[in-house]
Amino acid sequence: MGLMNKIPSELNSYRSDVPLLRKLVTRDVVDEDLLVIAKWLGMEAGRLEGKTIVITGGSGFLGSYIVAAIDFLNRHFLKTTCRAVAIDNHIVSKQKNLLRTITSEYINFLEHDVRLPIAIDGPVDYIINAAGVASPVYYKQFPIETIEGTIFGLKNTLELARAKHVASILYFSSSEIYGDPDPNFIPTPETYKGNVSSTGPRSCYDESKRVGETLALAYYRVHRTPIKIVRPFNVYGPGMNSKDYRVVPTFLSQGLAGKPLAVHDQGNQTRSFCYVSDAVAGFFKVLLSGQDGEIYNIGNDKEEINMLGLAEIIAKKIFDDKIKVNLVSYPKTYPQDEPRRRCPDLTKAETTLGYLPRVDLETGLKRTLTWFRENNS
Repeated sequence: MGLMNKIPSELNSYRSDVPLLRKLVTRDVVDEDLLVIAKWLGMEAGRLEGKTIVITGGSGFLGSYIVAAIDFLNRHFLKTTCRAVAIDNHIVSKQKNLLRTITSEYINFLEHDVRLPIAIDGPVDYIINAAGVASPVYYKQFPIETIEGTIFGLKNTLELARAKHVASILYFSSSEIYGDPDPNFIPTPETYKGNVSSTGPRSCYDESKRVGETLALAYYRVHRTPIKIVRPFNVYGPGMNSKDYRVVPTFLSQGLAGKPLAVHDQGNQTRSFCYVSDAVAGFFKVLLSGQDGEIYNIGNDKEEINMLGLAEIIAKKIFDDKIKVNLVSYPKTYPQDEPRRRCPDLTKAETTLGYLPRVDLETGLKRTLTWFRENNS
């Protein structure tokens, strides 16, 4: 059990002007992460006091962390509680919250398909549209649901935003909208227009996210809807489903089972991984202080790494060199057209929002493994 108001030294470089109103003992890595998010938000978190926030996809990986962060702020920092409504149809997430069980009179879980109109009683001040099928294996399995969930789900949240006159609405797009970027545009800025197939097996996800951005900005231009857009880059951490087939949970699950880490092809494709506390703090900063009608990359630009290198780090440093690494062919269930490289240009978020990811890859992987060991036995 952690000490009161303690953060591990490697995470303790965040601002701390947010007042701690009630005693806090960090129980696990999740509490430590949530405390980091609260400290990074600082006084901006006060904008949530007494407000109502709706989160679609509230039972997914990122949605779970956002809901947990609101619950944590309510319990330890906010003078007046924030009401949250987490909406999910559980097509992929089979439980209310992947991260941890939350029991609070201020957090309501609503099972609802966002492809249908959304009705919320009372005022709504903020909306986070995080609904979507993010795993390549799942969006190949559910291509129509993936498209409809993004487009119709966003349309319905935009209409809810108009009806409730919200202060801010945040749309989760994706770094996938860049497709396979030209090497001259890596790190990739928000101004890059993308190199995406409209007909390939990944297009149901990529193109629906792109159309979602078009729809969101059309609402901004026509109705002045206070929309902000984030493009997350390969977020990972506690709360990931060990069976969602994304690379970090897959490698950690294989290692925990004593199996070799299976690297597709030659493992030359690269990614830049962002630990979840860094990402979620960035999402809140965009929601609360970002400019309407603007798009922000959120990720980590410090450690672009290929998949073979990632596997070797996990095998040697996370599992103490007790796990092997094998090169394997792509499974038939995996969509083609995988981008060769992905790394964000964070200049815009850094200069306008003060966003700066701090958790290095090895630290984040160790924290994720700790959570996996405690929650996926």
